Amino acid sequence: MFDHLSTYSTDYAATKEFYEGVMASLGYAMQMEFVAEWNAEFPTQRMCAFGPEGKPAFWIIEVKENYTPRHIAFSAANRETVNLFYQAAIESGGKDNGKPGLRPTYHEHYYGAFTIDPDGNNVEAVCHLPE
Repeated sequence: MFDHLSTYSTDYAATKEFYEGVMASLGYAMQMEFVAEWNAEFPTQRMCAFGPEGKPAFWIIEVKENYTPRHIAFSAANRETVNLFYQAAIESGGKDNGKPGLRPTYHEHYYGAFTIDPDGNNVEAVCHLPE
């Protein structure tokens, strides 16, 4: 359904570092990074995008003012990847918002982990497959 999406950051360096760790745990890497020199109101505005090779799908865009926090859930291939995501997120400066585990409220095989990124977003990795 989605081609790409963005999140906004007032602490670009910390947010970029957080997602470098998180995305690596999910098998993704930074695909591009640049300064939006065309933005006359913020000509030093930085942005980068992560995703599979050749596909910038998840963007981080530097902003001057905070935005309303969002919830982002990334698909994980298996439960071990959810565990790796959580570990990488915490090691990269994220805060615990729900350790890896089953969430039967959603469905019997819903295995997820939740962290808060440097901008206050609720970032999740989830696997829907049985163990």
